[in-house]
Amino acid sequence: MPKPNKSFTAEFLELESAGGILLILAALLAIVMANSPLQSFYELLLSTPVEIRIGLLEVAKPLLLWVNDGLMAIFFFLVGLELKRELTEGELSNIRSIALPGVGAIGGMAIPALIYVYFNHQDPVSMRGWAIPAATDIAFALGVLMLLGSRVPTSLKIFLTSLAIFDDIGAIVIIALFYTEKISLSALVIAGVCILILFMLNRRNVVSKSPYILLGVIMWIATLKSGVHATLAGVILAMFIPLRSKTEPDISPLKDMEHDLHSVVAFFVLPVFAFSNAGISLKGIGLDQLLHGVPLGIALGLFVGKQVGIFGLCWLAIKMKLAALPKGVSWASLYGVATLCGIGFTMSLFISALAFEDHGVNTFFDERLGIILGSVASGIAGYFILRTSLKPNSNQST
Repeated sequence: MPKPNKSFTAEFLELESAGGILLILAALLAIVMANSPLQSFYELLLSTPVEIRIGLLEVAKPLLLWVNDGLMAIFFFLVGLELKRELTEGELSNIRSIALPGVGAIGGMAIPALIYVYFNHQDPVSMRGWAIPAATDIAFALGVLMLLGSRVPTSLKIFLTSLAIFDDIGAIVIIALFYTEKISLSALVIAGVCILILFMLNRRNVVSKSPYILLGVIMWIATLKSGVHATLAGVILAMFIPLRSKTEPDISPLKDMEHDLHSVVAFFVLPVFAFSNAGISLKGIGLDQLLHGVPLGIALGLFVGKQVGIFGLCWLAIKMKLAALPKGVSWASLYGVATLCGIGFTMSLFISALAFEDHGVNTFFDERLGIILGSVASGIAGYFILRTSLKPNSNQST
């Protein structure tokens, strides 16, 4: 008999968990190369200049920044597509369903940031990284969660996914407000014209993907030149992709693009980003670097701040009857997922690049050390808490 078609959520979770495993391998490969005789080749690869010139238009960056500004724009485009679908007809369209992960996400961003500020408030340079521990890596977190197999209730997976979406919204807002360079008004005008045309295409029910992609590329270049971080162009573009055709409801450009991009992002974009950014050299690292305010604030923000912020605010919201504990989820398993959210790898690395590397900040610390330590500790602790709290074969649908 033919196998039944899997639901969109099931496909998403499988892709994200498999992608999380690939992320781990890519990160490990980068660390091995950065601490072996291949270090010079690794650094040479990332610093390779790549230039695109059309007439007077020139985009010239080292390969590392093409990954961080270009490939990550595709990732944020996918995040925007998922966000629009979820808000329109998915888990986030019901106010009662979004209350708990929404509250949890607020705590999961605020408490880690406050912990980081506590350790770094006296250093203006270090304070640029306050948002680094506020992020959650959904691919890594789901990858660890899937190691527990069928004992994980579906409601717990959906809670983690919904919380991560709110976390991504917070990261987008933070990048737009706090990590924007000097503004070029002429480039912003071009980006604004692109947005106006995208709006008109959407209103006229244009379902062909080509004009949206073409305008998206132009808007990305304009945003890149404007000083606003280019990845935000991906989110903006996603908001104008039609969810479905007004004349033919079965046609959904948004879902088609989301489906096509999932595997590209999970198995190419994020692993390449991890490989490009995780290559931390461990040579000469001593107690001074480990206890520096930046890596210490990040590590404790991720490991302590995430679990305290998420679980604490969720507990408070449930006790105040503002939200309810998801079906099939115990307090212990909720705490395990809150701990798992301390895996901030991809987004934390991305924000750290915006905070320090992209701005030419010369420091004697390596913020990636705190990201890796905090993420690894959160992943291990979260896994064992969930393994202890979840009963075998407790999978339930919501």
